[in-house]
Amino acid sequence: MTSEPLAPGAAAVILGRQVDRDDNGRISRENVYFRIKILTAEGREQANIEIPYFENDTNIANLKARTISPDGSVVDFSGQVFKKDIVKGKYLKYKARTFTLPNVQVGSIIEYYYTIDLAEDALYDSHWILSQDLFTRYAQFSLKPYDPPQGLPLQVRWTWQALPPGTANPKQGTDHIVRMEARNIPAFQSEDHMPPENELKARVDFVYDLANLESDAAKYWKQTGQNWNTAMEAFVSKRGAMEDAVRQIVSPADPPETKLQKIYARVQQLRNTSFEIQKTEQEVKREKEKEPSNVQELWKRGYGNGTSLTWLFLALARAAGFDAHGVWVSDRGRYFFSSQQMNRSKLNSNVVLVKLDGKDLYCDPGSAFVPFGLLPWTETGVAGLKLDKDGGNWIITTLPESSVSRIERKASLKLSPQGDLEGKLTITYTGLEAARWRVDEHNEDETARKKALEDEAQQYIPVASQVELTNKPEWDVSAPPLVAEFKLRVPGWVSGSGRRVYFPVGLFSGQVKHIFEHANRVHPIYFEFPSQETDDISLELPAGWESASLPPAVDQDAHIIAYRSKEESDHGSLHLSRSLDIGFFILETKYYTALRNFFQQVKSSDEAQIVLQPGTAVAGN
Repeated sequence: MTSEPLAPGAAAVILGRQVDRDDNGRISRENVYFRIKILTAEGREQANIEIPYFENDTNIANLKARTISPDGSVVDFSGQVFKKDIVKGKYLKYKARTFTLPNVQVGSIIEYYYTIDLAEDALYDSHWILSQDLFTRYAQFSLKPYDPPQGLPLQVRWTWQALPPGTANPKQGTDHIVRMEARNIPAFQSEDHMPPENELKARVDFVYDLANLESDAAKYWKQTGQNWNTAMEAFVSKRGAMEDAVRQIVSPADPPETKLQKIYARVQQLRNTSFEIQKTEQEVKREKEKEPSNVQELWKRGYGNGTSLTWLFLALARAAGFDAHGVWVSDRGRYFFSSQQMNRSKLNSNVVLVKLDGKDLYCDPGSAFVPFGLLPWTETGVAGLKLDKDGGNWIITTLPESSVSRIERKASLKLSPQGDLEGKLTITYTGLEAARWRVDEHNEDETARKKALEDEAQQYIPVASQVELTNKPEWDVSAPPLVAEFKLRVPGWVSGSGRRVYFPVGLFSGQVKHIFEHANRVHPIYFEFPSQETDDISLELPAGWESASLPPAVDQDAHIIAYRSKEESDHGSLHLSRSLDIGFFILETKYYTALRNFFQQVKSSDEAQIVLQPGTAVAGN
């Protein structure tokens, strides 16, 4: 076999793949097998295997692998397996076991097998993700659902999407095992700025449900909402204790918004166990500490998980006289929610809806580092179930304006006669940009945080640069912007000689330099949340230097996205300003050509150059 007709030009293909899950026993166990054919020299990269996993509740065991050479000889893997962090995208990190198979060449077949052991005494939803980075000839899947004790109304339901043509829907056999086979599964095409991968891939989702398998979505969610509302009200209904707590937090003379802000800040000051490094199972067993049964116990204890802290805020807001409601919302970080799927596990985050001056305000103080009046980006613009005794109503959470979440870069630089830039750079992150940084780095030490900020600053600059963080940003707060100050040096930024040298205006254009390079698009465009980037650069020229010509100012306004750039000269100095305003978070594929053309113009403007005229002595040299 030297090629796959259904995947022309493929460097490698998956000949066979098998996933078998058994949820019975003390632990859930999943066996995974791959058989891959190497078709080209590029395909030899498949010898570098990565097995992703979540460290806190997953163990990779029973790993076996081998290489089958074109002549049929076999080399078993006996090398070292490494454990490392994998960074995929700007903020997505996960663990992986990695190893490299030996003697892989064109024509080889590689095989590997491993077992995923999940945490003891726990039951997890599962997913069959059919789409892989390679074309798959054949794949088979099975799930042996948990068999609950008699009297426990626990059942499993499954839904699917985008199954390859000709694939039969998964079915449960007389032995109660759910099975499915699939053939000729196209390779998944990754693109920049696309929705979560798993939302776009062919897949089957399984969820365990304590409720009856109601087939009508409206009845299912009414029953779910009633059950959730009963549990929530039982937890928060300690009015007297909460009124006493409110008197410790606010003053009677405080305006309503000030009261709410003080309550929010006080809840966020409590220890949030959801944002701590998770304890080992043995440590949890040693503590044998029960979760608080109501907000009074939680307030007295002084700490709790993110969910309980958000409900504490609800109880305090009500005790302070606010009209407040509990809401369960979906998290769009990994999947998108659809009520028709009847999967309550995807409404996995709780927030509080408060009426303030006649307007709806959503709050989630259980999410650390998120400022008052904002939600984590994954909870913005998503469906939620506002709870009440009748089952609740569907709402859509607010999406903040782009001006709320900004990256502001301000630089004061000097240009040397040799063409080097040097000076101070200050980057200020506000709103969701600051919250995302703080959440992402909250368990890292000072050295790791410093490196992360320096790496990010260097990515803004499209050439090699030297960046050193010089201040200590405020990491453990929510409201203030995150401010990072750097010493910056960019060698050889200008080019040319004699009477003309050229200064590119896009000093911080590195992250848009290669955006949307492909003419065609498969997936929707996804920017996570609306945001703004602004650049303000003051530049001191060498003595005797002047600008000979400046690029024309640019002002592109496409309503949902805008770009502006302007350069000014003033007696031996330059001032450069630039802004990019992205006012949407998801856009249909049909608008890709127009969006790509917009960014092509942005790139063209960023590549424009200021013509500088050096002083007489320098020109003579």
